[in-house]
Amino acid sequence: MRTLFTADLHLSEQQPKIINGFLRFLRVNAYEADALYILGDFFEYWIGDDDPQPLHREIAAALRDITISKVPCYFIHGNRDFLIGKRFAKECGMILLPQEKKISLYGHTIIIMHGDTLCTDDLDYQRYSKTVHNTLIQNIFLCLPICTRLNITDKIRHRSQLINNFKTKTIMDVNPQAVINVLERNKADWLIHGHTHRPALHNITVSNGKLAKRAVLGAWHRSGSMISVTPEGIELIEFPL
Repeated sequence: MRTLFTADLHLSEQQPKIINGFLRFLRVNAYEADALYILGDFFEYWIGDDDPQPLHREIAAALRDITISKVPCYFIHGNRDFLIGKRFAKECGMILLPQEKKISLYGHTIIIMHGDTLCTDDLDYQRYSKTVHNTLIQNIFLCLPICTRLNITDKIRHRSQLINNFKTKTIMDVNPQAVINVLERNKADWLIHGHTHRPALHNITVSNGKLAKRAVLGAWHRSGSMISVTPEGIELIEFPL
């Protein structure tokens, strides 16, 4: 009995090693799991479910095989792929979840999220996030030709990379109080997220001296990253691509 979590694969056709690593992860690990949760930034970018990239069809078919084999797959949007919609989710057979989701596993109450909303000290990013999550702006963007959407996305990514070069590591990490607030608001034992690319298991002391855990997934750059939750506990696992 185990449930798997992963995030921050940043899949793109320019990174075939990561694509192959993920497909192998599905074959070797996911088929034996009780469920698979993908916590955002699954793709390097997403300009709409109508993007005809062959990579999207390949990944959708692989995930559909998992769900057909009775392993449910759940997805939380990241800051790179927040436009993944119902059409692609249906093609994959995966279930879209809200930005913050409380689940119960093997006797533990767990909060899962992408993690970007915890980075409250990064004011520039939070302003950007509020803008791009505006439904009207999203609808206008999705009506544009695919080539135009690609150009806009490239410019946004380039600007983001330039700005991030001048930000401190502290600003780009989670705010400790934001973490405590999420755990206390949901009366949760554990918090699992990605986004920061800083894989670790942290012990957190919340109200009344209660001990909670924050588990952070790593990005799939030089190795794969997953979190395994079993009745015995929680484990952060890195593995070769």
